[in-house]
Amino acid sequence: MQDLWLLQQLFVISVIGLLIVGLVPVFAETEISDKVVVLTTQSGEIVIELFPADAPKTVENFLKLIEEKFYDRTVFHRVIKDFMIQGGDPKTRPGGYQKLTEWGTGDAGYTIPGEFNTIMHKRGIVSMARGGDPDSGSSQFFIVHADTPSLDQNYAAFGRIATQASYGTLDKIANLETGEDGTNDIPFDWGKGEILKAEVKNRSDIADLLKQGEPERVAPKTTEQVPYSNEKLGFSFVPPAGWFTQEPQKQNAETPDVVAVGDRIGGFTPAISVSVKSTNGTSLDEYTEKITSTLEPAIKSGVLTIISEEKTTIKGNEGYIREALGKFNTTAGQTKVKFKEVLIKSGDKFYILTYTNSENNFDSTMPKFNAALESFSTSALPADNSPKPDEPKSIGECAIATAAYGTELAPQVQTLREIRQNVLFNTGSGTTFMAGFNEFYYSFSPVVADLERQSPIFREMVKAIITPMLSTLSILQFVDIDSEQQMLGYGIGIILLNIGMYFVIPAIIIVKIKNRFCS
Repeated sequence: MQDLWLLQQLFVISVIGLLIVGLVPVFAETEISDKVVVLTTQSGEIVIELFPADAPKTVENFLKLIEEKFYDRTVFHRVIKDFMIQGGDPKTRPGGYQKLTEWGTGDAGYTIPGEFNTIMHKRGIVSMARGGDPDSGSSQFFIVHADTPSLDQNYAAFGRIATQASYGTLDKIANLETGEDGTNDIPFDWGKGEILKAEVKNRSDIADLLKQGEPERVAPKTTEQVPYSNEKLGFSFVPPAGWFTQEPQKQNAETPDVVAVGDRIGGFTPAISVSVKSTNGTSLDEYTEKITSTLEPAIKSGVLTIISEEKTTIKGNEGYIREALGKFNTTAGQTKVKFKEVLIKSGDKFYILTYTNSENNFDSTMPKFNAALESFSTSALPADNSPKPDEPKSIGECAIATAAYGTELAPQVQTLREIRQNVLFNTGSGTTFMAGFNEFYYSFSPVVADLERQSPIFREMVKAIITPMLSTLSILQFVDIDSEQQMLGYGIGIILLNIGMYFVIPAIIIVKIKNRFCS
């Protein structure tokens, strides 16, 4: 009996220990920095307290840029009342731009990791702006004006407004009048949103700090990357999350078969390409010698420098790795671009994976390429043609993505993918709708996508047709959808809007033209 009692006590202690270990990360106190940031604007001061434990690299980068006076004379260039105000773009400084349309496109010339955490995006939270790539944050940040749950765990929250007067300043800037569509939400009186000076101070220097308690949090979630598989070419891999993957139209023999592109940072867009070529009896040594001789003129002219190259074995296959630095003259001056090419000989094919990025950002994005290379397989994933509402079809089968690839519509398509994942799939009605829509859409989309790749004119026609639809779907980016009723309301409204644009208005025009000719 004594032994049984001891076993029971040990069991209880073990269970309590497990519970404590499991609950500590959820209920642990948020670390608030001893330093605060004070943004002095023409509308008043904004005092920001920081959460370094939740987003250490983001906080470090924010403080570094402030110490460098990076944010001085920048403007809160994107203002959306009841959503957020966004700033931190160096192109908004006096003399930092040629056209107002450039506002919102600037950065610090490098990127930082996306430190997504469980802090809820409630009013006053300060978070890092980014593009489609989770790790594309740089200098731009935003302050939440009204609670926006759709941002939770999709952006790196790293601070919070810390005084009552700061909330008043937030309201003043968020209520600035902005232009119509096409002005990128730039306020007319943007001077009132200008950051005159950004400073780092001690908490003890601020007399009226609010006691706001712990920031509210959500339960952690995991984000899955979407694999790419091509049975025809015989390979599969997992592109970096948030990168835009496409099968470009073949312009010549050197056009890659698949390209995944990240967000443009520092004036350059990182990319990972995959090319598949038949060996035609050529050995790996013969093929690499042929490539070297092709590069010889560029090397002799100083345009290209080979940094390293080696023959190796990659997943049991013969392989060759070459790293190089290219120097190219552009209108903005000389651009240095680094390349890493991995050649794999498997069976009767050569698989060439090439990573390209600016010299400044090459190393920081290298882990993404290494992960993609690690996932690369010289056999396509098993085919599964059953429709799944939570898994997008292969990018190459999408008529919309094919039409938008490499155009000004590409960012809109990426945004719609995020809306699908973060908004539609968070409700039952949205998931059900996508299941039915995918079944209908992919019954004809692959055929249309093939025609687009074959005919540039047809591709432009499709692009012109889908542009109004993409604009209406983007409405979902700016609304909070917290219930099935709201999802149905917005969904039905957007469907009716598209029916009006594509069917009702053309029908009215046709009837009027017909009546005019008949009268």
